[in-house]
Amino acid sequence: MSESAEQNHDLKRSISLPLLIFYGLGTMVGGGIYALTGKVVGMAGMYAPIAFALSAVLALITAFSYAELASRFPFSAGEVRYISAAFARKSFASLSGWLIIFTGIVSSAALANATTGFIQDFIDLPELWLTAAIVLTLGGVAAWGITQSVALVTLITLIEIGGLLLIVFVGLDDLATLGARWPELVPPIEMSELALWSGIFSGAFLAFYAFIGFEDMVNIAEEVKDVRRTMPVAIIICIILTLVFYVLVALVAVLAVEPNTLAASNTPLATIMESTGPGVPPALMGVISILATVNGVLVQIIMGSRVLYGMANGGHAPAFFSYISQRTRTPIWATGSVVIATLVCAMLFDLTTLAKVTSAIILFIFVSVNAALLKLKLSGTIKEDNGFFLVPWWLPLLGLVVCSAMLIFEIGKTLAF
Repeated sequence: MSESAEQNHDLKRSISLPLLIFYGLGTMVGGGIYALTGKVVGMAGMYAPIAFALSAVLALITAFSYAELASRFPFSAGEVRYISAAFARKSFASLSGWLIIFTGIVSSAALANATTGFIQDFIDLPELWLTAAIVLTLGGVAAWGITQSVALVTLITLIEIGGLLLIVFVGLDDLATLGARWPELVPPIEMSELALWSGIFSGAFLAFYAFIGFEDMVNIAEEVKDVRRTMPVAIIICIILTLVFYVLVALVAVLAVEPNTLAASNTPLATIMESTGPGVPPALMGVISILATVNGVLVQIIMGSRVLYGMANGGHAPAFFSYISQRTRTPIWATGSVVIATLVCAMLFDLTTLAKVTSAIILFIFVSVNAALLKLKLSGTIKEDNGFFLVPWWLPLLGLVVCSAMLIFEIGKTLAF
């Protein structure tokens, strides 16, 4: 291959398993839990830990499907490849790709708005100008280089995880009351409590936004070392670690703070820190919250640009999006386009609306990906050999059913209003 061809079509493989895990945690741990804990508690009340656990199970089921498909099709714009291989319909595959790019844009816009809100708790700055500065700065980092971007994501992810562990640490006294207070956290299973369960499921739908991100990992597959082995392991590890972090934090949240107080807070984890007593300044959690959402914006910009690059390489998007800068080895036009679209969305819509739209579209993508793996398995299109990460056929079927039910529930609830 000529130098120019290599320049235009080859990404740099520089991401090892540890870096991939931190990248995955950076897409999951952070913006969602730091920005949406209060809003989930506002919907689910004392049952917020149940809402987070339900979301984790939903994500984990589909994560196994992603793990096998990523092992079989280790390319950027992974979902487009999976759906194309299963259904052989370019229009369906292209639609899925554009929807994934859209979720990256909407999600990064949501997190940019959350970052703006966090910063405004410290200093009063013009909202639009602050949002623009956040998006454009992080877009510049994403265009700078994948190694530099993932290194920054890793650093901030360590800080984010430290913040969650700090919440758990300062909430140990509250967790110690769990033995006496656990009945408060278990919802009644009665037909008369449908409204209560509706709140739990609504909270779970919103909390689901805090778990999405593992699917972003497959879209940097062409920049991962030994990707067929590394990617499945990293996906499963990230989901399990995120589940542990989120449920522990949700338990501390509802045990330490009144749900109404938490629901009204812009920086819910800082509110938890303040409620647990002296020792750690709440402002510290505010700063970590800012870093967490900044991290999420950066990761989503990277994901959206890689999907757009992969679609262009596969003939599903204009070819100029596949151009790679010779100096940075990143898809520069794809990155710039995602940054501009993110900025527009951030200025037009609020955090909760953007998070709900992201969750709904991701659920549709999950339905499609589970259906793709199920069809590939049942049709005998793919061989069940030991060269790939394998899951039983019933697991994508379960993912298909559960994701469809969750999506139908939320659409029905929205239409009812």
